[in-house]
Amino acid sequence: MVMKTLQIILSFIFTTSLFANKVNAQEDWPKVISASDGSVIKIYHPQPESFSGDILRLRSAISVTEQGKSDPVFGTFWSINTVETDRDNRNISIMSVQVPNLKFGSDMDDNRITFLRSTLETEIPDLHIVLPMDELESMLQSNIEEKKLSKNLNTTPPKIIVSNKPSTLVLINGTPKLKRNNDWGVDVVINSPFTIIKNNNGTFYLYGGKHWYSAPSATGPYTYTTDVPANLNKVQTAVDNANTNDPGFSNNTETSNNNAISDIIISTVPAELIQTNGDAKLSPIEGTNLSYVTNTENDIFIDQSSQQYYVLLSGRWYKAPNLNGPWQYIASNNLPADFAKIPEGSPKDNVLASVAGTQAAKEAIMDAEIPQTAKVDRNKAAANVTYDGNPKFENIQGTDMQYGVNTQSSVIRYRNKYYAVDNGVWFESYNPNGPWVVATERPEEVDIIPPSSPVYNVKYVYIYDVTPNWVYTGYTPGYLNNYIFGPTVVYGTGFDYSPWYGDYYYPGPCTWGFRMHYNPWMGWSMGYGYSFGWFNYGFGMNLWSGWGGGWWGPCAYHPPYNYYGGSDRRYGYYGNRGRFAMGNPIRNNIRINNYSTNIYTRRTDVVTRNNIIINNRSNSVINNRNIINRPGNATAVMPRMQNGSATTDQIRNQGSIITTDRQGNVFQRNPDGVIQQRQGTSWRPINNNNGLIQNLNQQQQQHDRGQMRFQNFQSQRYTPMTQQMSRPNFGGYRPGGNNNGGNRGGRRN
Repeated sequence: MVMKTLQIILSFIFTTSLFANKVNAQEDWPKVISASDGSVIKIYHPQPESFSGDILRLRSAISVTEQGKSDPVFGTFWSINTVETDRDNRNISIMSVQVPNLKFGSDMDDNRITFLRSTLETEIPDLHIVLPMDELESMLQSNIEEKKLSKNLNTTPPKIIVSNKPSTLVLINGTPKLKRNNDWGVDVVINSPFTIIKNNNGTFYLYGGKHWYSAPSATGPYTYTTDVPANLNKVQTAVDNANTNDPGFSNNTETSNNNAISDIIISTVPAELIQTNGDAKLSPIEGTNLSYVTNTENDIFIDQSSQQYYVLLSGRWYKAPNLNGPWQYIASNNLPADFAKIPEGSPKDNVLASVAGTQAAKEAIMDAEIPQTAKVDRNKAAANVTYDGNPKFENIQGTDMQYGVNTQSSVIRYRNKYYAVDNGVWFESYNPNGPWVVATERPEEVDIIPPSSPVYNVKYVYIYDVTPNWVYTGYTPGYLNNYIFGPTVVYGTGFDYSPWYGDYYYPGPCTWGFRMHYNPWMGWSMGYGYSFGWFNYGFGMNLWSGWGGGWWGPCAYHPPYNYYGGSDRRYGYYGNRGRFAMGNPIRNNIRINNYSTNIYTRRTDVVTRNNIIINNRSNSVINNRNIINRPGNATAVMPRMQNGSATTDQIRNQGSIITTDRQGNVFQRNPDGVIQQRQGTSWRPINNNNGLIQNLNQQQQQHDRGQMRFQNFQSQRYTPMTQQMSRPNFGGYRPGGNNNGGNRGGRRN
C-alpha cells in the first residue's frame, strides 16, 4: 500500500513537472532574432487585430539592441501574416509575413526602418511561431457581433416531444420507404438512420442499443422483445460489426450499462425530444432568478420571475409556459438578462455560447470565422461525381445557378460550367460528369446562396491563393453546419430539405432530432441518447452501394465524437477547471479516438495541418505533421502545441510582460502588476489615465482567458478515462463518424 501510494505521488510529480515544462515552452516570448548587422531584435507577444480567411493581422511590441550598445530601442510593428490553421489541435502557424508599418519611440532613419522591416519579413517565418487559437479568439477586438453571415435561417420550432422516462427518438424522413436488402433477405426502411426492417412475416423490427423492438408497422408502436426470429441474427451481427469497426467505438462496461431498454418514439417529421428521468427536478443558479432541470440531458431552464420555461435546441432558444408547450422561438438577445449572469464554471455554463453578449458567445462567433486551411495538389486532386440516372438540376433561388439534385455530391451549374465541392475542395468541369480539375476560383454568386438551398454550406469553402502546382483553400465551420446567426452560433439551417428518391435515396442536411449541443473546443456533438448501438454513420457503406456520406447529408455534416472517450463534459466548460490526472495524461489508460474534425485529412491529394494521430492499439501519440509551405518559405517541422499553456501569473514569475496598444505605444507590466510606459530610453509610470489602464487590463484579461481556454481544451482532450466526468444514468454516448465517400449521402432505393 505504501509503495502504491509512493508510485502515485511520484507519478503526480512527474506529470506536474512535465506539464510545467510544456507550459513554459509554449509561452516562449519574446522571440529573438539575430540580425545580419549584429543587432538583436526581440518580438513580444503579439496582439491580434483581425482575422479573415488565412490572413491574420497582428501588432507586436519590439525592441532593437544595436551591436555595441546595451540599451534597447522599443517600438511597435504591424504585420500581415499568412497562416495555416490546425483546428484539431487549435493551433495557428505563421507561414509568411509582411510588415507594412514599423514605429519607434525615438527617431530612426528610413534606411534603418527599411532594414528592420526586411529582416522581420525574412526571419519571422523561420521562428516557426505557433499561436493558440483560443488565445486569439479571446483577444481579437472587432465588431463581429454586427456581422450576420447567415441570414434568414429557419427558427420555426420542430415538433417537440416530452417524456419523463428513458426514451429514444427514432426519425424517419417522411413516409417510410422500403428497399429489399438481399444480403439480409429482408426489406429495410432506407429513409432513416436507424435499423428498421420488415421481416418476411410482416412484422417490423427495430435494432438499437443492443436490443430488439417489434411493431406492427414501421411507425410503431414498438415494444421491447426477446422473441427475435433467427434470420435477423445476421442483421444484428452486421450492425454490431459496423459499430465495432468505427474508429470511435469502445465496447466497454460503461457503454453496455448505458444501453438500457428505452421507450421508442417515432417521428416522420423533424422533431426533438425533451426527456427527464422522472418528474423534472429543479436546482437554482446562484446569482440569478433561473433554475435548471437537473435530471435531463437537455438544457432546460425556468425563469422564476415569469414562470416561463426555456429550452436550448441546436443553438436556438424556445420558451413556453410549461414543458408541454406551446413553444415559440426567442432570439438569444431577447432572453431574460439573468441568462448572461450564469457563472462560468457552474453546471450550466455550457449554454453561455448561446447567450448574446457573453464572452463565450463572442468566442464561439470568432471560432466560426477561423478556417481550416490546406493546399491542394492541382496535378493529383480528383473528384468523382455520379448521378442517379441522367444529371438533373434545379434552380438555386435568388441566383443564376442550379444545383444537382440526383447526386450525392454538391454540384453547381453556373454559366455552362460545373463546379463541385468534394471534402472541402472546389473542382470544375465543362461536363456534369467530369473530368474534374481543381478550381482556381469559385463562382461569385456562391456568396448569395440562401440557406433554403441544400448546397448552402459550400459558400463556406474558399479559395485563397493559386500557384502552378497548388491551390490554397480552406473552409470555416459553416461548411460543417455551424452558422453565425446574429450574436450567437447555431447548428443547421433549420430547413427541412426534400430528399431525392430514385434508384438511390439521397437525404439533405438535417438540423433536428439528435440533441445537438455546442462544445467550445470540439464544435457540435450529439446528445448522450444516441450510442453506437443505435446507429452508425459508416454502416450503410457496406450495405447499400452509393451511400457515400450518411443519412445526415454531406459527409462534412457528421457531428464528431469526443477525443476524450465519449464522456461529455456537460459543465464547467468556461471556468478555470483544468483536470490533469495523476500519471502521464497521454499514455495512461486513455480511450483514444483517431477521428479528426479536419476533413482534409481524409484526402491523399491535400496537404494540411493535422499534428497528431492516436494509435488505438498502443495508445501512443505519433507526430504526423504535413507541412504546408508557400513558395519561398523554408521547409521545416513546426513545434506542436503541447497540452497546456502558461498562465499570466506564471509569466509574471519570469519577469515583466511587454505589450503594445493600437497606437503603437509600448508598455510593460511588472510582476507585481504595475504598468509603465516606454518613453525615450526609460520606463515611466502611467499617471491619471484610468481609461488606458482599464484597456490594458482588459487586454491582459483576454489573454489570460485565452490561455485558460486552451488549458481546458487540452485537459479534456488528454484526460484518462479514470478522470472523466460521470454521465447521466440513461442514454448512450455520442457516436463517431465515417466521413468517407461523397458529399450528399444516400442509400440505394
